[in-house]
Amino acid sequence: MIGSPGIAAFIAQAVFIGLMVWGWFSGELGWKSLTVFALLFIVGFVGRSYLRGGAWFFPPVVAIMDIVLVLIIFKGDVRIS
Repeated sequence: MIGSPGIAAFIAQAVFIGLMVWGWFSGELGWKSLTVFALLFIVGFVGRSYLRGGAWFFPPVVAIMDIVLVLIIFKGDVRIS
């Protein structure tokens, strides 16, 4: 059974990919910023195997990148209500 941490990690990665695509098609992210975020994702993914407990380190890193992407793409926080 995967559990809630695994589901949260999956959602963070799916949202990351969605925000990258949204940012590209909306024109808010250029090649440089897409490359930087993709490289940060790859470094975090590969680097987690070199850290003790690195599997627990990667999902929060992706979630932080999600927050930064939301702030860049939508020019601020997204109101829920």
